[in-house]
Amino acid sequence: MNIAVIFAGGVGCRMNSKVLPKQFLLMHGKPIIIHTLEKFDRHLEIDAIVISCIESWIYYLEELVKQYNLQKVKSIVPGGQTGQLSIYNGLLAAEKLAHGERSIVLIHDGVRPLIDEKLIHNNIENVKLHHSAITCVKVSETVLMINDADENSIEYIPERRKTRLARAPQSFWLEDILTAHRVALENGVFNFIDSCSLMQAYGRKMFLIEGPLENIKITTPDDFYIMKALLDAREDSQIYGLPD
Repeated sequence: MNIAVIFAGGVGCRMNSKVLPKQFLLMHGKPIIIHTLEKFDRHLEIDAIVISCIESWIYYLEELVKQYNLQKVKSIVPGGQTGQLSIYNGLLAAEKLAHGERSIVLIHDGVRPLIDEKLIHNNIENVKLHHSAITCVKVSETVLMINDADENSIEYIPERRKTRLARAPQSFWLEDILTAHRVALENGVFNFIDSCSLMQAYGRKMFLIEGPLENIKITTPDDFYIMKALLDAREDSQIYGLPD
């Protein structure tokens, strides 16, 4: 099976939304998370979708899933106290769905809706070939590594050609990523920033694949308006025949 594990456990403090968590904000008349879920629901290679959601918003999300007729959403589970624990809860739900079948999981942010069909396919194929697929983009500006003791002091500047930004999906064989999560929990570690960091920490070699630059995560109000502009541009390209 190929299972999408969608992380929608954040409350979006940096978005400054007074009413809704960021994943439920409307964009082009539709909640952001629905834009994301539809990409996986319509993909021929995706067999099932699991969502890890803020517990108090599960019923709201269930109603959205019904409203937008998302057939592949098979489980919505409560998020955890950290992003790592929320993903772990989603992976446990995926394990139940797999019924022992060797499966690939694509771990993706609910607020990263500009994923495309090709990227989903490439993630699946590269897990089959290389046991992992970490979506990334090349860095286009200089990265500064700061001093621990003084954040206004530069420790060193890595070569730009050797740097990448990790994005999503981050995809693995289900058994591999679950094993790493269980080791982390046994070690009392609960706050890995993402799956790539967790796997790296436990000695797993990972394979990078390049994704589209527009596959950004909506975290701040600026991100929201950038995403809206990107969607507007895509819509205009369909109407006026402008290049993508």
